Amino acid sequence: MTAPAIVILGAGALATARRIQALYADSQVHGLQGRVEADVPYRELGAHLRELYARGTPIVALCATGIVIRCVAPSLSNKGVEPPVLAVAEDGSAVVPLLGGLAGVNVMAREIAAMLAVPAAITTSGELRFGTCVLNPPDGYTLADIGQGKRFVSDLLAGESTRVEGEAPWLDGAQLPRSASARLAIRVTPRVWDGREDELVIHPRSVVAAVTGAGAGAGAGAGAGAGAGAGAGAGAGAGAGAGAGAGAGAQIVARVRDALDAHGLAPLSLAALLASSEHMTDPALAEAAANLNVPLRFAPTRPEDGEPPANLLHAALRIPYETLHNDATAGVALALAPLAVDPDTIGRARGRLTVIGLGPGSADLMVPAARTALNLATDILGYDTYVKMAGPLRADQRVHGTDNREELQRARHAFELASEGRAVVMVSSGDPGVFAMASAVLEVLEASQNTDWAAVELEILPGVSAAMATAARAGAPLGHDFCMLSLSDNLKPWAIIEKRLMHAAEADLVMAFYNPISRARPWQLDKALDIVREYRGAQTQVVLGRDIGRPGSTLRTITLGELRSSDVDMRTMVIVGSSTTRRFGNGDEGGEWVYTPRWYE
Repeated sequence: MTAPAIVILGAGALATARRIQALYADSQVHGLQGRVEADVPYRELGAHLRELYARGTPIVALCATGIVIRCVAPSLSNKGVEPPVLAVAEDGSAVVPLLGGLAGVNVMAREIAAMLAVPAAITTSGELRFGTCVLNPPDGYTLADIGQGKRFVSDLLAGESTRVEGEAPWLDGAQLPRSASARLAIRVTPRVWDGREDELVIHPRSVVAAVTGAGAGAGAGAGAGAGAGAGAGAGAGAGAGAGAGAGAGAQIVARVRDALDAHGLAPLSLAALLASSEHMTDPALAEAAANLNVPLRFAPTRPEDGEPPANLLHAALRIPYETLHNDATAGVALALAPLAVDPDTIGRARGRLTVIGLGPGSADLMVPAARTALNLATDILGYDTYVKMAGPLRADQRVHGTDNREELQRARHAFELASEGRAVVMVSSGDPGVFAMASAVLEVLEASQNTDWAAVELEILPGVSAAMATAARAGAPLGHDFCMLSLSDNLKPWAIIEKRLMHAAEADLVMAFYNPISRARPWQLDKALDIVREYRGAQTQVVLGRDIGRPGSTLRTITLGELRSSDVDMRTMVIVGSSTTRRFGNGDEGGEWVYTPRWYE
């Protein structure tokens, strides 16, 4: 089960929330921003609960049941796919399951209630009668038909007995009315349900489909090759192959379903789609796995493992299984295991490297996609300070913090981890593509010519840069043409910096200065300002933003004539306006807006 979000409104609920958090690994406490310090801040309860619900995240809300109901009501639709939603009293005196009966909400309610030493307010008839939700099998098992399941439970509640056919150990402790001669049967089988209304069919995900041949990797050669040759890596490879493989994914799905049909196996019994590691970047395989709603796994093809495609099964599976199907012409093999198969034990996944920007430092200025990537990561890399800013992190996530000057080494390490099938996040501050890690990642990928690295699924997510955050706090000084310049000469000659400063100042561009000054180069900002002053008047507006988005931030607007290097340190963003940049009072005491008009006179 996905770790729950434990949502609170105020500090009075924090102690209870922390007790509940201890029950669930990887869970986080979500608190109303400005009212309580929690793991994850949010601004508005209704919107936050609906977002969690839409993502399928279990919700434990420490507030009145009515509040929770009104918040999530607009999102209610399909009972079969909703996550667990519970309301818990702030003091822990009541636990009320609200939604997600088919997703284990009553199990969670009992767990939380037992920890709090209070009774759970279970109202589900089947749960009260039988001590378990018959329609909520454990991970690795799924109902053939929820509608039939409801009718089946209704018949049990009406006095019918049942028998169990197949392995269902989770029902051993249930208080089900059992009889060997019962008309009703709970049948655990990978075989297709024939529609009989006297059966509750539960499918174990015990079938693995291995695919080779046309459609499985057909588009990968061109895609991955184009990416590697151009030095663009996995992103370009996937893009180039996508067009060629658009119909191939559907072909794979059809071939797998034909094989399942030939053996009377239910599509819901499929645990994973398995393919050769050579075709890891093939978009058709990803499309097919998504359409089949199963994980995609990879294994090497080795002559010693026999003929394809069954050789993939032999290479990837470390459990007893029966080969039901091995059609080299269609390129499909099926393995049937006696019990549900954990996909994480099959071969390995395609590795993923996501390069993110944290924004200027405040959690609410991090883009949601970056937070999602952090939540899904197995490994997190970055400069120690930035990794700490990315928290809170789960205890099971591996953190690899380094010195800020080890960028290329850090990027190589990220690819090594991702090429092992891990989900890796590379952390930058601001935007990863602005004087940050995205460029270093692409640089080492191009230079490596490493096919394992090129097979990594690479994604670069945008962030709020320091210049953008400072500009937004000040108003809109970047409202017209502007440029961003780093005054650090660690990676480029100072002569280049001077030349660019001269041309930018002469062109009347607004300029945002990164790395404006340091102990090692205290003279460079003054030198840069001397160049700018040759082209800009003393009344030119200058915005100084220090640690914007972090505690203790400061914002000042002065003129170019007033600016001195002593006003600036390494954590200051300097925005030098153009000849048209202006400022005016914003209505707050001593407050001002700074902006650059979108026109020239």
